[in-house]
Amino acid sequence: MVIPYQQLDSETLRNIIEAFVLREGTDYGHRDYTIDEKVDVVLRQLKRGDVVLTWDAELETCNLVSRRDLRRQPEHP
Repeated sequence: MVIPYQQLDSETLRNIIEAFVLREGTDYGHRDYTIDEKVDVVLRQLKRGDVVLTWDAELETCNLVSRRDLRRQPEHP
């Protein structure tokens, strides 16, 4: 299920994004980026609609997923 990020408290949203950028293994190139910079990148992606916040009720977890990858996932019954 997609959760509109605008419905979350800003601190909660930041904590979710921060947890995501700390666990993901994306290479940002030749330059090191701060956590704040990474959070800002993800927040901009959310605002553009390139990334969505999802909730998995079965696993009771939330995640950030690219809209493209979300379309590729099979629907859950």
